[in-house]
Amino acid sequence: MNLAKERKLAEDYSSRLTVKSANLNNLVGTLSGGNQQKVLLARWLATEPKILILDEPTRGVDVGAKVEIYNLIVELARDGLAILMISSELLEVLGMSDRVLVMREGEIAGILERGEADQEKVMHLATGVEAVT
Repeated sequence: MNLAKERKLAEDYSSRLTVKSANLNNLVGTLSGGNQQKVLLARWLATEPKILILDEPTRGVDVGAKVEIYNLIVELARDGLAILMISSELLEVLGMSDRVLVMREGEIAGILERGEADQEKVMHLATGVEAVT
């Protein structure tokens, strides 16, 4: 391993993802939840993936870290990285997605494009129940 190259890569990602840490030698477990998420994301990005699967990428992080993670996801998608985001937070899904695939009982219940996806349609697909008005 080229330690100098590894250190440079860590410094670049730490800066790009705004990881708040006293230094790069700190153990990930000593960082806040949001910074831990960023470090894990950096580890995967360093592999230069073509697709990134994010399962609950903002669970357990504060609002500031959520915004930073959202901004990074938008930037990565804009740069051409395909991102599959799995989230139980409906507003997060609606705000971040170009396309929403809704699952019900382990099967695809429907696919909604960004312009047609809203809370009511997603919930109808997820539950199979029409909204009462």
